[in-house]
Amino acid sequence: MTHRYEALKKRESNARTYAATFESVFEYGNGARIWDSNGREIIDCLACAGALPLGHNHPEVRDAVISFLQSGHMLQALDLTTPAKSDFVDQLFALLPAEFAANAKIQFCSPSGSDAVEAAMKLTRIATGRHPIIAFHGAYHGMTSGALAAMGNLGPKTGLLSAASGIHFAPYPYSFRCPFGSDGSQTEELSINYLENLLNDPESGIPTPAAVIVEVVQGEGGCIPVSDAWLRALRWVTRDRNIPLIIDEVQSGFGRTGSMFAFERAGITPDVLVLSKALGGGFPLAVVVYNKQLDAWTRGMHAGTFRGNQIAMLSGRKTMEIITRDNLSQHAAQMGDVLMDGLREIANRFPVLGDLRGRGLMIGVEVIRPSDEVYPGPQDGDMARRIKMEAFANGLLLETGGRHGAVLRFLPPLIVTAADVGAILDRFEAAVAAAVHKSLVPA
Repeated sequence: MTHRYEALKKRESNARTYAATFESVFEYGNGARIWDSNGREIIDCLACAGALPLGHNHPEVRDAVISFLQSGHMLQALDLTTPAKSDFVDQLFALLPAEFAANAKIQFCSPSGSDAVEAAMKLTRIATGRHPIIAFHGAYHGMTSGALAAMGNLGPKTGLLSAASGIHFAPYPYSFRCPFGSDGSQTEELSINYLENLLNDPESGIPTPAAVIVEVVQGEGGCIPVSDAWLRALRWVTRDRNIPLIIDEVQSGFGRTGSMFAFERAGITPDVLVLSKALGGGFPLAVVVYNKQLDAWTRGMHAGTFRGNQIAMLSGRKTMEIITRDNLSQHAAQMGDVLMDGLREIANRFPVLGDLRGRGLMIGVEVIRPSDEVYPGPQDGDMARRIKMEAFANGLLLETGGRHGAVLRFLPPLIVTAADVGAILDRFEAAVAAAVHKSLVPA
């Protein structure tokens, strides 16, 4: 294992992420567990950043893919019409809210969420003839130029021209650390009022935007959800001003948050919906679904060689069938409640766990330095990293995100059982205890 890891480490880019943190060679996966080359069992609470809603090697998906590979059907097809594509679109549209699906069109993109975000922004700019786009503090929409411009995190885009490409930022309702300096009880109201003023003020410096883009639950930004009321208010503000609303559900879609799509719970209809990750059932696929009134594309205005990934369409369709058949959205809500309850009990014993939030099986735990002088205490990215590494040593794969990398993120597959959640909680509590103890021992 050491030889393989070190050999790749010397050859891979400095931009690598997960591999730079978790120094193992991972070989096998089954359901919510993976094994490294030493045979060590690890519970996977990362699930390929949410792209594996059914976990690793789900037997029905695997068998469907094998059968498809042996069938002689095309495996790549650009944007040509195929049985796999037709069946996939039928399945996806059957899952979308009826009001949205009835007036929707779909654009297949290059197989990454970043490209789908690029397509969504391009679409609204072409359709409206306007250029500015409003995003939110803490947002994560991808790593290509346009998507990167809409990212809140300054690190990946510092020094790049994409940081000044017509994107303007508004405060996201992050109640635990209210951007307006309140106690959090008015954060959502203040956030909407700020946005309305921005759009109404003739001297705000921002022309009427082509779109507003938002995550219902910020993922990489620290698992911060908005309330249904806030999302309905945002929908009213944008619709009242004829501004298309883009909802990015690349990470939150397909049961992750306890409903098939996170926006559904608020009862709203977006103008544009961006989907990837779980969409392909573990294989690369990304689409934009949008109101047909925005369909101002001309031929070839957004294209990509691998937008015709037939294996992903087959896998994605099968995955959507299983999520629906097994009612995994409701299961994710139930298991998320169990996980959240257990995390609260742990947080009661360890003050470094300052805030627990999320929805369904998309949960974040913000790590802080407890303080008697200020509440909440400052974010503690160092402690979050210590807990993450102790968890990994204890057989639990977590990742960090949010401001200063201080949020521990739980994204297990939707198929986790109550027993799995119990094991996750046991391993996590042991990791927190070990990290806190070591921090108190003099160097």
